[in-house]
Amino acid sequence: MPHSSLSSVQPLLVLICGPYLSGTQGDPALIAANRERLESWALPIYERGHLPLVGEWMALPIIHAAGGRAPGDAVFNAYQYPVAHRLLARCDAVLRIPGASRGADLDVARAQELGLTVFTDIGQLPRLTPATDSTQP
Repeated sequence: MPHSSLSSVQPLLVLICGPYLSGTQGDPALIAANRERLESWALPIYERGHLPLVGEWMALPIIHAAGGRAPGDAVFNAYQYPVAHRLLARCDAVLRIPGASRGADLDVARAQELGLTVFTDIGQLPRLTPATDSTQP
């Protein structure tokens, strides 16, 4: 049985996957723009009644604590994907946003191995009504 149950009335924990380092050639401004783009999907997911998550929110503090100094350095590479894979084991679904990204493609492949639902459009994500959203007062 898949990890997630989309018929559940519980909010889903949704990992947002898309370009982070891809297409940036290490340029900090482009990396920041990619991160902002990933994060821009958080509110629409939340407004549909679910809990959004960007993998870098979890990975970056670990990478920095381990001595990582720059995206793509040896420490970054040692932790980024393993953190994402541990995180995926706790998620209910993935939203794969547009854009070429080897890392996001790896995340999607891992999510599929785990039996998670992979959405490619925000409209595919079930909308919880206030009556079924346990976070509403």
